[in-house]
Amino acid sequence: MAQPGFDWTLVRSFLAVLDAGSLMGAARALGAQQPTLSRHVAELEAQLGTPLFERTGRGVLPTAAALAIADSARQMQAGAEQLARGLHKSREATTGTVRITTSEVAASWLLPPLLARLQQAEPGIQVELVASDKLSNLLRREADIAVRMVRPAQQSLVARKLGEVAIVAAAHDSYLQRAGVPKRPEDLFGHRLIGFDTDDSIQRGFASQGYDLPRQAFSLRTDNQLAYGRLVAAGAGIGFVTAYCVRQWPGVRAVLPMLKVPPLPCWLAVHREIRGSALVRRVYDFLADALP
Repeated sequence: MAQPGFDWTLVRSFLAVLDAGSLMGAARALGAQQPTLSRHVAELEAQLGTPLFERTGRGVLPTAAALAIADSARQMQAGAEQLARGLHKSREATTGTVRITTSEVAASWLLPPLLARLQQAEPGIQVELVASDKLSNLLRREADIAVRMVRPAQQSLVARKLGEVAIVAAAHDSYLQRAGVPKRPEDLFGHRLIGFDTDDSIQRGFASQGYDLPRQAFSLRTDNQLAYGRLVAAGAGIGFVTAYCVRQWPGVRAVLPMLKVPPLPCWLAVHREIRGSALVRRVYDFLADALP
């Protein structure tokens, strides 16, 4: 019975006509147009190569071929209804597992307190946190929701900007007690600075404000964000970190409040195909409210 391009709607229309005994009755039962059902029956007859109904003055009568395929058609109908119920249940589920991906820094310092609150508010939801700086997690379906500091550009993703993450110059009190607290941006040239290795974003940020800060100005350099933060927290020098990290590092404080470091945008992203899931949506909405 199944052929290339076979359409379940043809079987659905066939069963409606079979049960109603007329095209008009089937149209009322399905809330469809009578010419549409007539066309569906004709298409199915053409695919099977045999007539399914005989037209009478009172309606239609099933042929032997129609009666022969009726049981199989009803099994298809039952399967389609079961599939629909399963999809509806999946969309409406409020318990289950949601995978969230974000950078290593955000996974270590930004999301943990929020996820602890989520567990208290939604005990039926299990969370798998994927700490990765790769931007392709959602596209490869390795995660359901992404928290990123860059805007996702892929059209298959739905992204929402939540706000901006402040970046500040910061150092541990132990370092500031030894080296002194800088009063002006120019004072940084006399301090031990922590920078990135291959990433020149800090240098470009200073250049945009008229300060030439060569790579050699940074006494310690690493591209690993977790190691970078640990160097600042250990009192190794002055670094440039997110404000939310500073608030959680005992003894570390921001300096040079007049230094305008460009903030990072915070985006919440989800794949278009799963945004209709009630489970994913509940976690998505929670993060959208909690992150700012």
